[in-house]
Amino acid sequence: MLIVCLYVDDLIYTRNDVAMLEKFKQSMMFEFNMSDLGKVHYFLRLEVVQSPFGICISQRKYVQDVLMRFQMSECNSVSTPAEFGLKLHKDQKGKKVDSTLYKQIVGSLMYITTTRPDIMHFVSLISRYMENPTKMHLLAVKRIFRYLQGTKNYGLFYKNVVKSDFVGFTDSDYAGDIDDRKSTSGHVFMLSSQVVSWSSKK
Repeated sequence: MLIVCLYVDDLIYTRNDVAMLEKFKQSMMFEFNMSDLGKVHYFLRLEVVQSPFGICISQRKYVQDVLMRFQMSECNSVSTPAEFGLKLHKDQKGKKVDSTLYKQIVGSLMYITTTRPDIMHFVSLISRYMENPTKMHLLAVKRIFRYLQGTKNYGLFYKNVVKSDFVGFTDSDYAGDIDDRKSTSGHVFMLSSQVVSWSSKK
């Protein structure tokens, strides 16, 4: 199987069969005016490091850029993305904050979850309040920023392995949302003990 990823005029592809990769590359270069830039190092703000042991994917520079953009580059780091037992709600009486800015922050954090399943649940949680965010919601966002400050180098590492067991885990709270009593469900799937899919949503 050949895996191809195309974005506008950028193309990356992979296969464990070197001959097939070379054949695909030659056919594409024959059909289109293309340049072979070698192994991928940076693609759509994803940093890729390849070694004989496996592939590491992270967003270190993007996290730094996001922290700087939202004036959190000098913040103190914390060890968790949220306070223990965090329960957010619509907070109708709370002090309103700029909803446009809040949406921009949430959008940036959503993209960071591409390589950071450790913040997936909390980013999903804060995204529920984009229409009418208050100071309480903004404080929860800043907590995630402070966590990212100390974990910029975190990412995903996919080892070169032969064994490929597929394992999934899922969980759900029961009527955990204070506003509508709906449940939040999450899942993570791993191939050879390496994360390949994750989600958290109401």
